[in-house]
Amino acid sequence: MLKIALINMCVIGAALAGAPAFAAEVNDYPTEARADYVYVCMKTNGETRDVLKRCSCSIDVIASLLPYDRFVAAETVVSMDQALGQIGTMFRNSPQAKATSDELRRAQAEAEVRCF
Repeated sequence: MLKIALINMCVIGAALAGAPAFAAEVNDYPTEARADYVYVCMKTNGETRDVLKRCSCSIDVIASLLPYDRFVAAETVVSMDQALGQIGTMFRNSPQAKATSDELRRAQAEAEVRCF
């Protein structure tokens, strides 16, 4: 009987080995970042229950496509891209900055298709 219990524990352990141990490994976006995104999305699209669902869906899709560190980098590039003067020009003309912002725009476009 003990042998069967140990075998079952090993099978369950092996099955769980491929699964993430903590929610943070699956969801690397902080709650504050998700809430901020949903807040801005709702301010832009309307403050209804339906829009809340769609905006929540949108950040979930983006999070599934873009790790949080790249999301932060892309948002930074997009905000710097709006700056005037030499700094803004540097960001607008940088191939790396353009690739980073394009990655965010692709994720946002996918989220729009799936959620809106």
